Amino acid sequence: MKRIENSYEIIIVGAGHAGCEAALASARMGLQTLLLTINIDKTALMPCNPAIGGLGKSQLVRELDAMGGQMGKAANRTLLQIKTLNSSKGPAVQALRAQIDKKEYEIEMKKVLENTENLILKQGTVEKVIVEENEIRGVALESGPVFQSKAVIIATGTFLRGRIIIGNKDYNAGRMGEYPSMKLTGNLKAIGFKIDRFQTATPPRVDRRTIDFKRLRLQEGDSKPVSFSFWDAEKIHENIPCYLTYTNKNTHNTIAENIEHSPIKSGMVDTHGPRHCPSIDRKVINFPDKTRHPIFIEPEGRNTNETYLQGLTTSMPAGIQQKIVNTVEGLEDARIIKPGYAVEYDYILPDQLNFTMESKIIQGLYFAGQVNGTSGYEEAAAQGFVAGVNASLKINKKEPLLLTRDNSYIGVLIDDLLTKKLFEPYRMYTSRAEYRLVLRSDNADRRLSEIGLKIGLISEEMYSSVKKRQKEINEVIEQLKCEKINPGSKINKILSNINTSTIDSPTALHQLLKRPEVNIDALISSFFKKGLNYDRKVLKQVEIEIKYKGYINRQLTEIKKLSGIEKYILPQVFDYFSISGLTYEAREKLSMVKPNTLGQASRIAGVSPADISVLIMVLKQRTGKTL
Repeated sequence: MKRIENSYEIIIVGAGHAGCEAALASARMGLQTLLLTINIDKTALMPCNPAIGGLGKSQLVRELDAMGGQMGKAANRTLLQIKTLNSSKGPAVQALRAQIDKKEYEIEMKKVLENTENLILKQGTVEKVIVEENEIRGVALESGPVFQSKAVIIATGTFLRGRIIIGNKDYNAGRMGEYPSMKLTGNLKAIGFKIDRFQTATPPRVDRRTIDFKRLRLQEGDSKPVSFSFWDAEKIHENIPCYLTYTNKNTHNTIAENIEHSPIKSGMVDTHGPRHCPSIDRKVINFPDKTRHPIFIEPEGRNTNETYLQGLTTSMPAGIQQKIVNTVEGLEDARIIKPGYAVEYDYILPDQLNFTMESKIIQGLYFAGQVNGTSGYEEAAAQGFVAGVNASLKINKKEPLLLTRDNSYIGVLIDDLLTKKLFEPYRMYTSRAEYRLVLRSDNADRRLSEIGLKIGLISEEMYSSVKKRQKEINEVIEQLKCEKINPGSKINKILSNINTSTIDSPTALHQLLKRPEVNIDALISSFFKKGLNYDRKVLKQVEIEIKYKGYINRQLTEIKKLSGIEKYILPQVFDYFSISGLTYEAREKLSMVKPNTLGQASRIAGVSPADISVLIMVLKQRTGKTL
């Protein structure tokens, strides 16, 4: 289909991690897509920590990857090191974390965008969205051009009226050295959106050549085969090390002596920032009894001396930042290349969105990423993907993609954003997911690749590989159930050698693997002379399935029990005040939030289980539908 000049099916505003995933999803689904960004050379920039993954975040990336997203693949191609966090703990809280060459990541993602069919990347600052009769019609740029579209996805990150703060100095910027978007907020307010303001901050970067690495603790990545993407072969990656040091009494005294210069103390910053990532000055204020705080020294790339000081976030004046850095062991002579800073920005209150990331106010207008009050590249990418997919599905008149908290971390993220009040930028943790043993990082492909296949972002061949792996997992489990060992001196000696107790009756290997101290590698090498000819990923899944079967089944039973209310879609136009059996508070809250599902309604503060029971009964009477 030939495209009309300046007319597209979907326009994405902002080329950060949310915008990139949204644009790739819609273009790959066949929609003519325009990606607009203020600075085309800053596409997919990592303005803060040069890393992808971590606890909770790793699950988001792998779910995104399982459905056809790009972040996991780009991480594989640009990482400096990768490791499994919490490897000594259970699988529910294990996660991958990759240190990334941030410049290579930008280049990689921009290359993918520029070579994707149906996708055009342009530079420009959006001044307003064009709306007619409560439906989106396109966008207008500050420089004059107008672009028409059927859907618009706002993914502006920290750029809406962005304000940089260093000490008592401030200026308008979306990120250090980048122009902000100063007009779009007013346009969104005029349409009817509720807007609030958050802030975040980043630490100084120092010159690698001025660090005394002999005084730091080495932090290496894994030396075993691994992959962030399910669709790339596992391999042993290069391992450029990170390092660890700590603040000390001298550091804390220097901060305390200059605390009046801290923007959070002087009043230069009065908005909420991320509690999970406080500045070093806030740590000293809030935890006066702590004698030290960890500082991770992380490379920003192969071809740069810029080094990131994770844990030393501050927006104090640049001169004081230098003094603080030089009190830390190993950083006594470190020279700051870029000072740390805080950035304030506008975000929309996310309860104005549906589960599809489409606004409840304007048809065809979607929001994704930090503009929704979240924090982190991974959270942004996940929202961008969901918005891009759903905008495409709606234009093609297909059923939306609704991810829920019982099938994905992405569902947890979206449900939390839409249902819970934000007091700070939202970050994903494993503790936020009540079904985290089922929603593991390692099984995201088995959970979600079928969705990727249905929406056209996963090929039949890719999906077949997942089904094949599932079949092999079942085969190995059955083999271990059938393979039995008999008590005797030879067998008991083998068991002692793998540090487990002896047996006094015939025992299936399946039962042995349930023991916490027995791992599948030791079991196979001890009882299968020729080993088992299965991929390492298959064997790992077998071990998890067997060891945690009871817990997994319990969660699956709970999910099944609640699946009815999670999947029951509520009408968006519904008079809750007409239901006399609901408490007044429930009627008020339900009318305000307009929940998408019964599950979401049940988690709204002020809506009791009794209210949900009344609502189910009334819905059954009015619609004839049962759960």
